Amino acid sequence: MYSISVPHKKGGSNLKTVKIKLKPTKVQAIELTRLSKEYINQANLLVKRAIEEESFPKVTSKDINASLPSVVKNELIRYAKTKHKQFGKCVFKKRTVSWNNQNFSLSANAISFPMMVDGKTKKLPVRAIIPTELFTKLDSAKLGALRIAKKGHHWIASIAIDFPAVETDGTEILGIDLGILCPAVGVISATGKTKFFGNGRQNKFIRRKYKQLRRELGEKKKLDAIKRISDKESRIMRDINHKISREVVNFAIDNDCGTIHLENLSGIRQTSKARGKHKANLHNWTFFELGSFIEYKAREVGIKVVKVKPDYTSQTCPSCGMRNKIKDRNYACGCGYHSHRDRVGALNIAQKT
Repeated sequence: MYSISVPHKKGGSNLKTVKIKLKPTKVQAIELTRLSKEYINQANLLVKRAIEEESFPKVTSKDINASLPSVVKNELIRYAKTKHKQFGKCVFKKRTVSWNNQNFSLSANAISFPMMVDGKTKKLPVRAIIPTELFTKLDSAKLGALRIAKKGHHWIASIAIDFPAVETDGTEILGIDLGILCPAVGVISATGKTKFFGNGRQNKFIRRKYKQLRRELGEKKKLDAIKRISDKESRIMRDINHKISREVVNFAIDNDCGTIHLENLSGIRQTSKARGKHKANLHNWTFFELGSFIEYKAREVGIKVVKVKPDYTSQTCPSCGMRNKIKDRNYACGCGYHSHRDRVGALNIAQKT
């Protein structure tokens, strides 16, 4: 499992944060818990001292009285100093621990970093779920700091990465309509060239399958098994979204697109009028994740991403501008225009400004 935050450009580069799920052993999990607790405790002591002395104290790792690797002590000093400069009086509550980019390394299935073993510092590999596609990207990118924190029952590693900015001279616009039955439909604005991405029925089958498994395991009170298959389902759906987003961006590249128009679907779960099974399907729909994947993959190759309002895009006729309520997948207008409903939506999105 991993995710990537939407990048922003700064100084000729694409900055983003990759979040990777860790699978530490029981001993490693205990040590991570201790490290993160001590890290935050010591950072709070430094900020408290800074407030009392009205300036941040000049300290080194030797001044930190805690059983932590010296590289972690240096990071917590830097962390506390930065936060104190930003916010002044502050208290850290979320347990976390970090290492700089010179003190950790990546392999295809693990992240190695210094921890304490029998009172001594030792660099240990912790198992991590790193898909091949992501590992290839990380291997060629400039890595920043590693930060590890516990989210729910999972340990999550966050790594800052810096990709060189890329520019494209593409002139076409690709509109993308995201949906449930058709995960993504793309239309080139100028030519009308269309492509359907993914299989919505397959996605719904996967959701139903794991929902039934959870129901059966719930009746047997097997809570750990429920957690495991939920994680597996998330990994499967995330992998599907990665593949779809890659196909979308490749389609844009092949058709000389310099811009992708995406629907701005923020808050759709709250504003949608869907009811019953349709509302349940909407809540299970990973549209935000798919949109994020399309966005960061596009920007990596220099394609600009623009968010547009999706209002009436599937109802408005691209030919005459009339709105028509459509009950099935076929769109037909009184002016004679007809097409697939999702294609109509993507075409209108491509033509929106």
